[in-house]
Amino acid sequence: MSTAGGEDSSSSSRKGKEKQGESGREEGAEWVGEVDLGDLCGAAAGWVEARTSCPHLGSLPPAGAADLERVPPPDSPCSRCHHPAENWLCLICKGVLCSRFINKHMLRHYQETGHCLALSFSDLSVWCFACDSYLDVQAILELRPVYEVAHLLKFGERPPFRSLEVLDLSTGENRSSSSGS
Repeated sequence: MSTAGGEDSSSSSRKGKEKQGESGREEGAEWVGEVDLGDLCGAAAGWVEARTSCPHLGSLPPAGAADLERVPPPDSPCSRCHHPAENWLCLICKGVLCSRFINKHMLRHYQETGHCLALSFSDLSVWCFACDSYLDVQAILELRPVYEVAHLLKFGERPPFRSLEVLDLSTGENRSSSSGS
């Protein structure tokens, strides 16, 4: 999965490795052979954990029928360069613009307007430019209506959602459905 931040995950993991011992290895790191085990987790491994909250959700318009009717089909081209792929939906104004890997029109839109929340038509992930992070549509209830419409338009069916019974809404973390003892 590519990071929406546009940074090579291997280079970002190397930036934090400034404190090295005589062996050339980062002090305090756990190594197995030539592999720093810290590199196998998180963004360094190309895996990104989505946030379960975002302080910018207040900028979303109310998820009423009028707003949701404005969600265009997922095959909509970029409104500026008309590129057909890697496009994002601005969740504030419903504009469709291309990713930073094409012509960076969604990034420029954020820089020009402050509209920081966007949904990828490629994989239906949601990105907050201000937080520089993916957002978990399963845990953030405010994102579900627009995600559901986009999923329906893309796949012709409603998306599967994790049960709210196993999702701790205070933290967004999954709870075990077994009771333990």
